[in-house]
Formats: sequence, C-alpha cells, structure tokens
Amino acid sequence: MTSPSLTVDTPAGPVRATAGPRQDDAVVFELGGAMRGSVHVTGTHHPHRWDQFTAVRACLGPVNAYQTTAPDDALPRLTRYHGSLTLYPDDYADRPQVSVYPMTSADGHEPPEKTAATLTAVLRACAAHVAQRDDLPVILDLSRQRDTAALLRFLTWSAAHHQAEAARLEREARAAHPARRAAVAAWWTVARWFLASPHPVLLLMLADLPYSVLPNSLARTVDVKQWWAPSCLTAAAREHEHARRAQAEADSLRAQQRSRRPARRPHPPAHAAPHAARLELQVP
Repeated sequence: MTSPSLTVDTPAGPVRATAGPRQDDAVVFELGGAMRGSVHVTGTHHPHRWDQFTAVRACLGPVNAYQTTAPDDALPRLTRYHGSLTLYPDDYADRPQVSVYPMTSADGHEPPEKTAATLTAVLRACAAHVAQRDDLPVILDLSRQRDTAALLRFLTWSAAHHQAEAARLEREARAAHPARRAAVAAWWTVARWFLASPHPVLLLMLADLPYSVLPNSLARTVDVKQWWAPSCLTAAAREHEHARRAQAEADSLRAQQRSRRPARRPHPPAHAAPHAARLELQVP
C-alpha cells in the first residue's frame, strides 16, 4: 500500500496531501501547506472507451458528469474553484495521459494562470497516488457499479441519436440528386436563352461567382448540389459508426453487469435443522 501522505511542489509552494480511509470507491485527500481544502479521487471510465473503467478522476469539489460525487459540505471547495482531472492509460505511450475538466469559480470565472497550475499539479499528484494503490481494482469496480446505470442511459440515447442523424443525412443525400438535376436543367435553359438573346443579367445567372458576390447563382447551385450528396453520405457513415460504437459499449457494460451479478444462494430445504439455517445466514 502506498503511503497515505505526499508533498506536491506547486507554483504556490509545497502542498501536503493526506489520504483518508477509502470510502467505497473514493479516496479523499485533506490538503495543507500552501493550499487548504479537499480533493476527491474516484475511479471512472476511459475518456475514449466508456465501457472500460481504467481511469481515475480527481475532483475539486463534487464534480461528476453523471451524479454528484459527494455533498458540498463533505468536500469544501478548494479556493472557491470547481473542476477535475482524469488520469488514464494510453495504448501508444508509456506514461498515462491527462484530461483536465475546465476549472471555474462559483461565479463562472477561470482561475489565474498560477492558481490553475497549482490546482492542476495537486489534482494530478492525488490521481497518480490513487492509481498506484493496491486497492485500485476495487475502486474501479465500485466506480463501474456506481456509474453503469447512468452510462447505459446515455449510451442508449447516443446510439439512437446518431442513428436518427444518419437517417436524416441519407434523406438529404437522396433529395440532393433530383435537386442537382433540376439545377443543371435550369442552367441549360438560361444558357439557351443567352445564346438566343445575349443579356448581362443572363450572363450573371450563368457565371460561377463567389458566394459573397452572388450566393444563389445557377452555376453555384449546380456545384453545391453536385458535392452535397456525397458529403451527406460520408457524414451519415460517420454517424452510423458513432451509433455502432455507442451500442457496442452499452452491450459491453451490460455484459459486465451480468458477469458481476452475485449468484443467488439456494434456500435451505424446509426440513433442514434450525442451526443449519443459522449457519447459512452467517456466511458473508
């Protein structure tokens, strides 16, 4: 087990952080020295794989994307600022990566540069400390249990949202083909009028002028309609991939839920002796 105390060198001076006993899936650090307050560290999902709980998040106050991590009175706000930092493994680098959630005061102001650097240094040190603890697997597993229900709601919504966006884009791609044909036909109609009776206005309608000069010229409309359908189909493919990934992560979380669900103990037979039932109840 790592030492419960650490000293963090910050631009504001040394900060002492002392970890209290683990509270379910969280470790709370009490700060002293150049900074006072508390830092709340818990497990969380990887920023790019929401079904993989391999990261730790250090918070200034109760910051959680899904629910409050702790009541305000249990976590005094650190110099009036809220924010968090996530430390997560990277498949392509030896060192863990860091993602910093914006730090703001209660009235929405960002901290000065020196204060932000101090807060970030303390958060990172506390997160790294928890990431090296022997009970990290327990923290991550409890965090998964805490967040899975909310994550499943979000991922289910996300999959449906991306599928709806893909369907909308595919409809726009289909509608772009007849619109392009109509624009081409209109251009050729004006071209025949110009050949029969040249006029500056007709020439202006046929010219491919910049959008800022003439946004709705026939040539510009033809050009836009020509690339609009392929662009919509490309965007629709991306939406399908986002939906597929969200659904895959939701399925993975459900599978993890099932695999961690404790097996139901069989009831003792009705004719069992009374002391046998008492022994069963004593099993943790």
